[in-house]
Amino acid sequence: MADRTAPPPRATSNRSTTPVSHAFTDYIGSGWADRPDILPSARPQASFAAARRQSLSAAFPGVTVVVPAGAAKVRSNDTDYPYRAHSAFAHLTAWGADTVPGSVLVLTPTADGPDSGGHTATLFFREAAGRDSDEFYANPEIGEFWTGPRPSLTQVGVDLGLDTASLTALPAAIESAAAETVTIRGIDATVDSMIDAHLDARLDLVSTSTTPHVDGSFPASETTGPTDADLEREASESRLVKDDFEIEQMRLAVDATARGFDDVIGDLDAIVAHPRGERLIEGTFNRRARADGNTVGYDTIAASGPHACILHWTRNDGPVLPGDLILLDAGIELESYYTADITRTLPVDGTFTAVQRRVYDAVLEAADAAFAIVRPGIRFREIHQAAMTVIAERTAEWGLLPVDAAESLEPDKQYHRRYMVHGTSHHLGLDVHDCAKARRELYLDGVLEEGMVFTIEPGLYFQPDDLTVPEEYRGIGVRIEDDILVTASGAENLSSGIPRTADEVEAWMRR
Repeated sequence: MADRTAPPPRATSNRSTTPVSHAFTDYIGSGWADRPDILPSARPQASFAAARRQSLSAAFPGVTVVVPAGAAKVRSNDTDYPYRAHSAFAHLTAWGADTVPGSVLVLTPTADGPDSGGHTATLFFREAAGRDSDEFYANPEIGEFWTGPRPSLTQVGVDLGLDTASLTALPAAIESAAAETVTIRGIDATVDSMIDAHLDARLDLVSTSTTPHVDGSFPASETTGPTDADLEREASESRLVKDDFEIEQMRLAVDATARGFDDVIGDLDAIVAHPRGERLIEGTFNRRARADGNTVGYDTIAASGPHACILHWTRNDGPVLPGDLILLDAGIELESYYTADITRTLPVDGTFTAVQRRVYDAVLEAADAAFAIVRPGIRFREIHQAAMTVIAERTAEWGLLPVDAAESLEPDKQYHRRYMVHGTSHHLGLDVHDCAKARRELYLDGVLEEGMVFTIEPGLYFQPDDLTVPEEYRGIGVRIEDDILVTASGAENLSSGIPRTADEVEAWMRR
């Protein structure tokens, strides 16, 4: 018999014409083949995720930690944006593109006491519904007839190496935790709408942050404890150094992205022929992202001609004209959510003009100067300083600055920054700008360690209406961006296989 106590579909689903007669519900709930609970093999990254949870557990002894994957977000009326789980959730569970929306990871202190530091991890999610439930056919938000099958609790437990429970059991689990420990939510992501209000009310018990111990952990008590921001910070900082699985994923993401760049060059004739060729660049690259990965890691920047001077040009509605440069900033995100972030600047007709090559070579020199100093022990900010020294020297040499390079590099001058206003590097991983909540002293002022992955991406951008530069420079924008891994003795350019020098790029275009 159909379960007529199941939650109704959300209000936006009133377009449904599903019959509601008992005869229909009885008929649609019968005549289905058995679905065997086929157990998967444990995914390789599950052991890495377990180690990450142990690290988080040690930082929050005696604290119940709640990490939602997040709910689907409405795009318009009753259609949602493509779902992506929160990066911290993916990092701690090893669940990526196959995450069931609305899932929640809960770390509960062990019974050994609030100061033991240990936690039991449980993954709450909406498991597969029976074919005799109203949800199956009548709920377009979550019904499997509409959105596809969901795994069982056992399947996910084996796959991820985690204890699992139904999402409907989460409120009771939070109630129990609230009675025993300080509970934090910690991640800016909503959970399933049916339990959201209840969960929010219980998690509001969190008070202001206490002062951390010397080891970075937080004391727990009945009235005080770490805040959401403390957990977000820890989740970010734990991703600054990548483990072996993450590094391998970064390599695979770079390889897929390289194929996407090759695809764009292969489609160049059609791109140039179309009045909105930038859109074709975007579409060609995104096709590869969907074929070889999950999707793009961020909105593709396909900037041709003067659009290359707009740092985050994602409208991509302009023509691609012979004689201009294409600045293509793009990266493929894998099913695991790890993404590449690579930029190449290409001459549309296959050959750089003398001025374009001059600008290109200066940017390449800046990138190479920055890469040359990367090794464990230097500070992250030194990478930017190395690149900017070259940018200042070349723009001064071309007569674009009101002072010489040395004076421009003084902290209270920085005239060369007019032509490169952005930073040179950012950490990379699950998010294209990864570890965003990390403390300044561990990020910008942090010391490089083996296993860190970040970009090096200097550029020069001469706006088409910039009267401080000769006319021949105006409208030229060049950026070269690579993905860098810090090794034990130096660094590896993960994207060095994608042509970088002007000669290599021209040969690439001819192919």
